[in-house]
Amino acid sequence: MNIKLMAVGKTDDKHLQALIDVYQKRLGHYIKFELDIIPDIKKAKNLSEEQQKQKEGALILNKLQPTDMLVLLDENGKQFSSVQFSDYLQKRMNAGTKTLAFAIGGPYGFSKEVYSKAQGKISLSSMTFSHQMVRLFFIEQLYRAFTILKNEPYHHR
Repeated sequence: MNIKLMAVGKTDDKHLQALIDVYQKRLGHYIKFELDIIPDIKKAKNLSEEQQKQKEGALILNKLQPTDMLVLLDENGKQFSSVQFSDYLQKRMNAGTKTLAFAIGGPYGFSKEVYSKAQGKISLSSMTFSHQMVRLFFIEQLYRAFTILKNEPYHHR
């Protein structure tokens, strides 16, 4: 299985990016992982929230292959413990999912089209995090999940 994380806008904090790079490299020991950065919408200040979601949504949907399973990182999604998340990933692998594509939306969330294409929603927390920090937290949780699946000592039960 391949895992893809799509996110709108680049990470402009070099410290966050360095940590993202660390966990992205670690993940490579377990699975093929791709961080796909969708460029910020140009002249977004001239657009309504709905127009911005539409443009970002089209870019997200264009990055998907027909066989990809899309899961949104969304505040209204299902919350997992780290162990439950590792079980979720194992079930996706057992089901033969070719590419599991996770998406982090822009500042206003996702368009209706993206919601209708999604096959699941996951929430990392009831709290709100910056889009840049969510990338780090999610990639670290992916890494943690694979160490759990491999019974490695990174995660303490």
